[in-house]
Amino acid sequence: MRQLLGTAFAATWIATISWADVPRVATDIAPIHGLVSQVMKDLGEPDLIIRPGASPHSYALRPSEARALSQADLVVWIGEGLAPWLEPSIEQLATNAHVLELLALPSTTILPYREGATFEAHDHDEHDAHDDHGHDEDHEGHDEHSEHAHDEHHHDDHAKHDEEHESHDGHDHSSGDPHVWLSPENAITWLNVIAEELSELDPENASKYQKNAQEGIAKIQQTKADLVPQLSKIADNNFVVFHDAYQYFEVSFGVTAAGAISLGDASDPSPARIAEVRDTVRDLNVACAFREPQYNNGLVDTVLEGTEAKALILDPLGTNLELGSDFYPELLQEMGKTLIACVK
Repeated sequence: MRQLLGTAFAATWIATISWADVPRVATDIAPIHGLVSQVMKDLGEPDLIIRPGASPHSYALRPSEARALSQADLVVWIGEGLAPWLEPSIEQLATNAHVLELLALPSTTILPYREGATFEAHDHDEHDAHDDHGHDEDHEGHDEHSEHAHDEHHHDDHAKHDEEHESHDGHDHSSGDPHVWLSPENAITWLNVIAEELSELDPENASKYQKNAQEGIAKIQQTKADLVPQLSKIADNNFVVFHDAYQYFEVSFGVTAAGAISLGDASDPSPARIAEVRDTVRDLNVACAFREPQYNNGLVDTVLEGTEAKALILDPLGTNLELGSDFYPELLQEMGKTLIACVK
């Protein structure tokens, strides 16, 4: 018995030493935590800085989260475009850590912000042709808008939209839409980069990190292959989102939102913007609008008032999903199912 206990203790001690040698990783949001978890798998578990259910656009660190940053060997985060408040915390607390800013990677696909309240006439394939977002040209030169009863409203309120955009002090939209994790292509790219970073910090486990990354890539590719034909059936259906966080998902899966109540930084919309989205819901016979658990649902109710459109929760952060290595593909699946259920 004493020998068995001694053997068990030795095995536990060895496992503890092995765990201690694995880099400590801090991640900003749950989807990134999921990708890092996939690469690390049984070797270790990353720390999550922004708790589930909170908005990454503004947040106050808890002591445990600050401690996770200070102890990190590697910090993986989206970037200042999503969480401007986090950058000084990383600089002050994670002084000994490698920092992987995903928005700064040349391999990350970044789309420009959509500033307008409605964008159903915009073609995602023509983003590059819309210099400076092309909103003046979009509102003045697109004949498609004349087919909608709210076209005149678009023109009348365009100046108000410019004022609204200029009033968002502290929000830099020049770096593009920061909701880059909703592109499965970006996630696949990042899995390889995360594996390389961890391999550099922990060469002994490099082959495991690379193997786990390839497994994660296969999961995401299969998830997209399963979802694309399902979502193609609702490609022509109109829906409205609470804030403009979904265009990467839209581009990847061939669906398009008709508009967003709030800008991509989730700042409070102007009355003119709310009115324009409400007109769009009515004019296009929008079937569904999406709430988000992190934000004020009353604005969605205001937009849908007097219409037959329904509302469900579409969560780009996967608040109710279990953290772990399967988080990211489950997030894509959950979003796809919710879209189909709401729009059908």
